[in-house]
Amino acid sequence: MPGRVESAVPRSTRKQGCGATVRPRPKHVMGPGIGEVMATVKAQGIAPTGPWFTYHLRMDPKVFDFEVGVPVATPVAAAGRVRPGRLRAATLARTDYRGPYEGLAAAWGEFEKWIAAPGHESAADLWEYYVVGAESTPDPAGWRTELNWPPAGKA
Repeated sequence: MPGRVESAVPRSTRKQGCGATVRPRPKHVMGPGIGEVMATVKAQGIAPTGPWFTYHLRMDPKVFDFEVGVPVATPVAAAGRVRPGRLRAATLARTDYRGPYEGLAAAWGEFEKWIAAPGHESAADLWEYYVVGAESTPDPAGWRTELNWPPAGKA
């Protein structure tokens, strides 16, 4: 069953607390990257306060420039490649994508068209929260990824 964008609702987000992030290099190291983040926060006795996420510094099909992270309530000490971080507070457009990760590129394309239709322009950065994924259910039809994209020039 192919995934689809469920809805798109302009929202404002102000992420409180801290996050722990690591900046993996190529796309195929996302899993090990989040494993590294999770091991670091666990070793520091810190529990995640929400689902893991990726923060993409820009949307460019030729360059996969992103960080992986997890929200936490207390500061994380830098360790190895893991460092404390924070998602910027921003007014943004948000939607839920339901389906396998392979459909995310098409979902982002649809989302970008929806944002642009009334004449809005998207910022370079964006982020995804993996609300329900393979760690929760083996059926990709049940996976849910929250897509977040701030408009250009808005904070």
